[in-house]
Amino acid sequence: MNDSLIIKGIEFKSRLWVGTGKYKDFEETAKAIEASGTDVVTVAVRRVNIIDRKKENLLDYVDPKKYKILPNTAGCYTVEDALRYARLAREAGISDMVKLEVIGDEKTLFPDVCGLLKATEILAKEGFIVFPYTNDDPITAKRLVDAGAAAVMPLGAPIGSGLGIRNPYNIKIILETVNIPVIVDAGVGTASDVSIAMELGCDAVLVNTAIAGAKEPIMMAEALKYACIAGRLAYKAGRIPRKLYATASSPIEGMLT
Repeated sequence: MNDSLIIKGIEFKSRLWVGTGKYKDFEETAKAIEASGTDVVTVAVRRVNIIDRKKENLLDYVDPKKYKILPNTAGCYTVEDALRYARLAREAGISDMVKLEVIGDEKTLFPDVCGLLKATEILAKEGFIVFPYTNDDPITAKRLVDAGAAAVMPLGAPIGSGLGIRNPYNIKIILETVNIPVIVDAGVGTASDVSIAMELGCDAVLVNTAIAGAKEPIMMAEALKYACIAGRLAYKAGRIPRKLYATASSPIEGMLT
């Protein structure tokens, strides 16, 4: 299916994006990424070595020539920390793109919206292509557009919870509110969650724990690949309207009486 996603002139061939945390080792990470069919891999700058080439490095297993490396600021609780790690990744030649996280609470890992807006505005002015992780609030999504975000990444549910999309109506409103790509990030638990996000009309889905935490991560990665394709096709095909009562699937005109 030739259905690429274009953001700021960059072509993304896969609409399933995957993270690199929580795997048992880099080899399993690489195999799961391959099985997922993705071309976008997110990496937590402060948690995974992608800078020091003298030590074991994720990029020894994930080829930057094959995959788009999307650094993220996971684990950053202040604007200053988020800016520091975004700039560090760019200075190391990793990418001008950044998945921006400014976390506001250690227990829920919900975003600090005020800090997120501030960091988005600063990084966008510095020429970064900013993908902010945010809550599922349409007003915040609109503010992020105004701040210069290249896409918005609303959570489906809390990070790592596996609860799926808890409020599809908010996601739908966000899709109607903003004029930039919407990428569901966080909360996916299984293949059906990915399909739901795509059927809503989301432009992509980012998944980490649902794959890395599965009993068979490589098998789950492949399942999510097909779920993403199926959901996207269903969205483009256009589902039938929901009705309260039955409608015969076979014509009744011309039947013998």
